[in-house]
Amino acid sequence: MIARMSKDLPRYARTGLAALISSTLAVAAAQAATVNWTDWTSKTSNTVSGSVIADSTSIGVTYGGVQYSFAQINGVGTDFWSPTTPYLSPTVSNSPTPVDIVALSAAGTSTITFSQAVVNPLIALVSWNGAKVTFGGGADSQTYNIQYLSSGHGYWGTGSFGSPTSNSFTGVGELHGVIELVGTYKTISFTDTTPEGWHGLTVGFESVAAVPEPSVAWLMLAGLPLMAFIARRRGRAAE
Repeated sequence: MIARMSKDLPRYARTGLAALISSTLAVAAAQAATVNWTDWTSKTSNTVSGSVIADSTSIGVTYGGVQYSFAQINGVGTDFWSPTTPYLSPTVSNSPTPVDIVALSAAGTSTITFSQAVVNPLIALVSWNGAKVTFGGGADSQTYNIQYLSSGHGYWGTGSFGSPTSNSFTGVGELHGVIELVGTYKTISFTDTTPEGWHGLTVGFESVAAVPEPSVAWLMLAGLPLMAFIARRRGRAAE
């Protein structure tokens, strides 16, 4: 419907409509929402599984990797996400769910799989001291775009992201923080090296599909009559 209506407008009106839609989407994207962190609920010898409720939809999340050492599931264990300081930012308003965590203890490749595509997934980190982390490579031909949202003093001390690039970083000191993988993903893979006993992670996201929120869609629709009115006024003036 939008495409049909906009096609009937003069070029200058279509240009204005495109600008309206673009600016509206930009405003919506800038508004931080509550992050839905994974509720890890089961584990095997080399996988940990759980789910996230987002957009009223339950999304399955599975971690797989031979370097997985232990996992705290179902809210049982130590809260390594305290203090919350290194996990909060203008994008992330709430720290990971207390206790649940997947811990790695050896170098290797990890894969995180979602039951359906998610937008801009987040990975929260605990104690990635000295770990060199690279996303993609091998059979994973996806293009990664890492945004480094926050880091600081966490459960084991203070650290930061060293040598950050769009798909890799090195943990400096006791790195606790959050990264965002900008884009839409069904799977995520990364390879890391570490001299430590263990380093942990969890996964979260805000939405499952890159579509405008209902309020955004209504705002865009509301702009169509205005653009049509402007087009008619200019058309009459030219007569």
